[in-house]
Amino acid sequence: MRRFTLVAAALAAASAAPVPAQEQARGEVRAEQFAQLPYWPGYWVSEYQAGTTIGGIAPETLAAREEGRGLRGNFMALLGSNAPWSEAGRARFEASRIASAGRKANGWGFPLMMNSAAPLQFLITPEEVLIINPYNDVRHIYTDGREMPAADDMWPTVWGTSVGRWEGDVLVVETVMVRNPNDYFHGAPPLSDEARYEERIWIEGDRLIDEMTIIDPVALAEPWKARLSFVRDEGFDRMIHIDYDNDRTGFDGEHATIEAEAVED
Repeated sequence: MRRFTLVAAALAAASAAPVPAQEQARGEVRAEQFAQLPYWPGYWVSEYQAGTTIGGIAPETLAAREEGRGLRGNFMALLGSNAPWSEAGRARFEASRIASAGRKANGWGFPLMMNSAAPLQFLITPEEVLIINPYNDVRHIYTDGREMPAADDMWPTVWGTSVGRWEGDVLVVETVMVRNPNDYFHGAPPLSDEARYEERIWIEGDRLIDEMTIIDPVALAEPWKARLSFVRDEGFDRMIHIDYDNDRTGFDGEHATIEAEAVED
């Protein structure tokens, strides 16, 4: 009992002691680093999809239908219809379009989360930038000075591995090891796991700009460039996470499949 009392007293004394000098110094350095970083508050949505309602159809789409014209600007520029596909890439794209109507979607995934109607939030720290949307898509972009991990220390994932750096107020990002985006979201471009994504993201006036270049030796004949623009979604005041659910069927790689509901005995 006496030993327990002594230990408890020591812990109480330690908790009341001043913060160690090295931790205080680190906190001061981190505060200085924060002060040098840009601040991108609010929730951002693709400019040409701003105002999309729960029905999922953007005002720009409705206007184009009513006026009998094509869509303007960079509306869903990453869907892939205008990508510089190689012969193999074009075959992948056509195959994905045939199967897309009956496919389930599990979320947006990368890169399409950067070009969807779902708002994005940018959380900037000295160590990393987090990009988050309501469907639990999260990108971790590490800005702590690390190099891209060795190839044998990575594997293809839905959001890939991203390493970035700041050039003034511009976030420069390289992302690799992204699993074929079309495997996750039926409308995403069927790029290969070997694709490399390069981005430059910054604030320009009241818009946030993402210039993306995609290099894929398997599916593209040349680099694919897209300029994405975002505006603040004034009707979105907090990030509400929801599950990405729908009543589409599954896909076995060749045919759409019907997923039967479980029946109780």
